[in-house]
Amino acid sequence: MVVFRGIGFKIFVAVMAVIALVVGVNMTFFRTRGLSQTTATVSSVEVEDGVDDEKEYTVMVDYTVEGNTYTALLDAANLDKYQEGQTVEVYYDPAKPEVVKTKDLGVSLYVLIVGIALLAWVIFDTVKTRQGVKELKETTPSFGTYMPSVKGEERELYFLSDRGTAKVGHHIEDKDRKVLYEGKVTKFTLTTPTGFDFIDHVNAKTTPHLVGHEESAEYNSLLLDNYYTFTFDGENIWDHLKRNGITVKASKMDGNILWVQYRIYRDGEEIALAKSSSMYVHEEDEAGHGKLSKLVPMTGYYRVWTREQNLDLIFLTLMAFARTGARNDEGGSNAVNMLLGRGEEE
Repeated sequence: MVVFRGIGFKIFVAVMAVIALVVGVNMTFFRTRGLSQTTATVSSVEVEDGVDDEKEYTVMVDYTVEGNTYTALLDAANLDKYQEGQTVEVYYDPAKPEVVKTKDLGVSLYVLIVGIALLAWVIFDTVKTRQGVKELKETTPSFGTYMPSVKGEERELYFLSDRGTAKVGHHIEDKDRKVLYEGKVTKFTLTTPTGFDFIDHVNAKTTPHLVGHEESAEYNSLLLDNYYTFTFDGENIWDHLKRNGITVKASKMDGNILWVQYRIYRDGEEIALAKSSSMYVHEEDEAGHGKLSKLVPMTGYYRVWTREQNLDLIFLTLMAFARTGARNDEGGSNAVNMLLGRGEEE
């Protein structure tokens, strides 16, 4: 099974648009090309009940070709408009005169319109996205750059995602629930990338970004080799992270494949350890909700241990996993490796 969203969905729509255009043009303008014309008489009209109480019509016509009389099923749109005894211009293949059709545009015109509309949407979306990235580059002095690595005392932080809304944002807070870094949705659309403000509250710095809709490709029903991604400022998020020196080693926690930990490296140096959590990332909150809260991890909620003072790349890395559900820094599920016990264990 293959499922696409985001970039993959746009490519799928573009392919469907081209197919619809080719079929629509052929049906609309070349429907009767190479055929001969004659006049036929409607000999019978049968009406049956179809799906959802819609009527289904079967229209038969009589016509003569080179002295031979034929009775054939009429291939035409809007069959409900035909009545017995009515004459109609029909077209046939001289090599196969027992099959006739009309020059009605019918469904072919709708196919053509759909193809044009889909292609227009793909072009609009592509141009809009490129224009948005170009504007970001022109208006953001630090576009594509991140704060340098600065070390301090190790601390436990908490990464949370906003649930229950289409405008899903994320933030990192400390043990006192003070938000240190966050990504806030500024402009949400279903077609073009979502506008985000990345806000570094510690350094009083705000940077705009464009985050594309999530894309997934499912290659089998076992869900063991799926691929998940989205675009970040017009670039595949996993390529973007690698270009900025980020690599991640993922492994299961305590032998349980459902619970995952991520060791995050920047230029080969470990900068953070993130562990799966329930939606109650603070230990005291989790304890207050009983044992059930510890049974199932929630994608997009992590406990983080780090000495890094600048959290921009840590935040972006965890946001990548939170929004995609991927389990490695290639965007894959990593389930096979974890089932086999491969990878780094704590």
